[in-house]
Amino acid sequence: MNSMQPSATETTASTNSPPALAPQRPRLWPGAILVALFWSVFVGVRVFDAPISTGFMSIMGASMLLTLAFTIWWLANGTVRWADRLWGLAAMIAGCVAAALLCDRSVGVVGLIFLGLPLAFTAWLGWLIVSRRFARHVQLTGTVIALGLVWLSQIVIRVNGVDGSNQASVSLRWSPTAEDEYVAQLAKVGSAAPSPADGTLLEPRDGDWLDFRGPLRRGEVRGVQFATDWNSSPPKELWRRKIGPAWSSLLVIDGRLFTQEQRGDLEAVVCLDAAAGTDVWAHTDAVRFSDGQAGAGPRATPTFVGGRIYAQGATGLVNCLDAATGQRIWTRDIVADTKAPLPMWGFSSSPLIVGNVVVVYGGAQPNDRLLGYKADSGAPAWQTATGAISYSSAQLATFDGEPQLLFFSDAGLAAIEPASGTRLWSFDAPQNGIWRVVQPRQLDDGTVLIGCEDLGLVRLAISRQNDGWSVAPRWKSRAIRPAYNDFVISGDSIYGFDESIFCCVDVATGQRRWKAGRYGHG
Repeated sequence: MNSMQPSATETTASTNSPPALAPQRPRLWPGAILVALFWSVFVGVRVFDAPISTGFMSIMGASMLLTLAFTIWWLANGTVRWADRLWGLAAMIAGCVAAALLCDRSVGVVGLIFLGLPLAFTAWLGWLIVSRRFARHVQLTGTVIALGLVWLSQIVIRVNGVDGSNQASVSLRWSPTAEDEYVAQLAKVGSAAPSPADGTLLEPRDGDWLDFRGPLRRGEVRGVQFATDWNSSPPKELWRRKIGPAWSSLLVIDGRLFTQEQRGDLEAVVCLDAAAGTDVWAHTDAVRFSDGQAGAGPRATPTFVGGRIYAQGATGLVNCLDAATGQRIWTRDIVADTKAPLPMWGFSSSPLIVGNVVVVYGGAQPNDRLLGYKADSGAPAWQTATGAISYSSAQLATFDGEPQLLFFSDAGLAAIEPASGTRLWSFDAPQNGIWRVVQPRQLDDGTVLIGCEDLGLVRLAISRQNDGWSVAPRWKSRAIRPAYNDFVISGDSIYGFDESIFCCVDVATGQRRWKAGRYGHG
């Protein structure tokens, strides 16, 4: 019995041993600060109405910084077991890779960076905070579940497009889109195809709309009056019909409407009866362009000249069609002609016809150029380098009696001789991460206005000097920073949107006269 009793030495050693320490709780406040900073940026760009491009790039940048900083903090967090740190990071990476491989194309890598990663880090941190007192196996299992739910949400959704405030329209990826329903409807009722030539020639009427933004591409309608009190004299709806996705506007010629749209895997130039809204004809090409931000469909507006429709699709197809019948006269493929890659948001240049030349933009590097094709045959006429990126269209202007093509790109404003494609002059204005979209606007024989988010408005003075041209700013103004909406001019005032705020600016000075109302970015 005595042999089972502890010795005095053993008793002392047992009495003096230190008490067991309670498990250390993980230190999470640095991660909480990182997540809070991201969501502050996300909300801030909306609250303070940041420029569209600035807001988008700010959120993308904040997401990538969050990813880097959170990963460094997590791996260096000594209050968490090393094995648990690796477990959490592995779960994060595995989910992200799975989502990138399985998500809908409309979400893509950009969508995962824009919102998927921040949501995953937020869910991960939230679970770490909630589970601080839980058993280790519950913490690790919950981490996998929390991250898995976030990445699963990115896999099952479809982004139908993003508005000017970077707000996405989201639906379940297997639900039918409006385009799906439209294509199904066309399959049931049929669609009018191009008809044989019958000698009919469409003749423009007074007030018809033949070009992108109308006469001289100015976006102005003059001499029209209608009742503005819609409470007492509301407009009467004559017809309504579905149409496929696109960014094309409408032409109105001789009682017909012309536009472009996407019909599933077919890009279409369509002609409608203006009185009834029914199809007259539709020319289709088996091409489709779509991106997660702007959605599917052609981006440019057709042009009508001399009984023909000239249309450029989002993938770079340029068609010349008989306006009365839809029969194709000729076609060109910009990508095949220039070997240029597709622009990020597709080819968006509305064709401009000057004399016997059809002018379109030829796309990105290394063939950053404006293209001229012969209007009667489609044969190449000329190519002129202008800039690597633009979503604007060529604009006709006349200075000192000489017609000139103006084109606004990431390099600035260039003036081109229409018949030969020779560069006449240029105004260098390298883009500051902002895409050029808005049309140049000639004010008089010696000045032109250009505008975009990074430049604001600039009024340039143009004059002939000996055998060349002189170009110099008359004034620069930040009173309007036009992003995607063109400005218009009435009298001595410029009207347009400074981001989402409607403004009036003095033509002579560039000073703001007034601004009122936030109408959103569209």
